[in-house]
Amino acid sequence: MMVASLSHASYSATFTSSPSKTIVSRPSRFSPSFKVSTFLPLTVKPLNSTFTPHAQRAITAIAHATSTPSSIPSDTSTKTFHGLCYVVGDNIDTDQIIPAEYLTLVPSNPAEYEKLGSYALIGLPSSYATRFIEPNETKTKYSIVIGGANFGCGSSREHAPVALGAARAKAVVAESYARIFFRNSVATGEVYPLESEVRICEECRTGDVVTIELGESRLINHTTGKEYKLKPIGDAGPVIEAGGIFAYARKTGMIPSQSK
Repeated sequence: MMVASLSHASYSATFTSSPSKTIVSRPSRFSPSFKVSTFLPLTVKPLNSTFTPHAQRAITAIAHATSTPSSIPSDTSTKTFHGLCYVVGDNIDTDQIIPAEYLTLVPSNPAEYEKLGSYALIGLPSSYATRFIEPNETKTKYSIVIGGANFGCGSSREHAPVALGAARAKAVVAESYARIFFRNSVATGEVYPLESEVRICEECRTGDVVTIELGESRLINHTTGKEYKLKPIGDAGPVIEAGGIFAYARKTGMIPSQSK
């Protein structure tokens, strides 16, 4: 029989080994006289019917905050855009809309705002033979941009929708958007980011004459005679109509007016 004694910190134990079995002798502080606290079973009482989940309360608060006051039109049923369209494909990123080298321009400066618009969509590859802004021009003749999926992907620069608006584009119609571009379009109030239910970019051509009717949520291509259903702009409409989130907040009394 062989006895080995091991120790570690304040704990010690004696192991007795034999060919048939191993016996572990515990230290005295782990003796049967050591008392272990006992706990009573947890009793859970059902919640009463007046409890409101955090998510529900948050939704309720948002509903009040986004209620449209009488000073702002509650719908855009009379809002229409008419003009030539400029068609691009999928994954048009912010570097193509406005390259990083022009981000030093400050949109709040009127002269720089105009200059920013002159560079809108200048980052498109040379495969786009027709340019959004013609040479020696600062404004575009295409008031509506039609794109494919994931329009406005890339960086979070607000200059992207601002550049389009400064170039006198009124709306973008795309199959889908990068979330940050959609949000920046609403926050700046520069362009309406409208979503199509089908790939209009494959059925329209640059230079087609189109009309967008926001109230009817549709796009009419007068060149081809086809009509397309658009997804409603919803509560974002009044914010864009007001000129952006800060202009909307001033008109609705959320923040003091600059004139005060």
